Amino acid sequence: MANENSLSEEAAELRAATMRLARRLRQQRADDTISDGQFAVLVALHLHGPHTLGALAERDGVTAPSMNRTVNCLEEGGYVTRVADSEDRRRVRIAITEEGSAVVDGTVERRDTWLARILADLDDDDRRTLHDAAQIILREVHR
Repeated sequence: MANENSLSEEAAELRAATMRLARRLRQQRADDTISDGQFAVLVALHLHGPHTLGALAERDGVTAPSMNRTVNCLEEGGYVTRVADSEDRRRVRIAITEEGSAVVDGTVERRDTWLARILADLDDDDRRTLHDAAQIILREVHR
């Protein structure tokens, strides 16, 4: 069994590696003018459909005024639109536009292409190790 010190060192290495990987992946965007927070909103709308401003704020753990600023920027860029709720015309929902979906799809493609280039340079054993590590990480974060 590993001692506490070696577990702490392993945790620090894993944290540093995943943070560096996440930073490099975030750099692979289809639109460099969109912030990480704005992109997160686009992804939520792309995957889960229209949301109220309050639901988007709750999803991201921010205040409604902060989310309103984010949505305003995305709306000015043509990435989202505000539409009346079909069940309650007083309520407004935020929906992603075709341009917003194109940014999400383009960014996912760029990120996957970047990772594929890295994987292509690895031998089979290293690729298998990374695949196994990804499965373990996903299992543990969803536990």
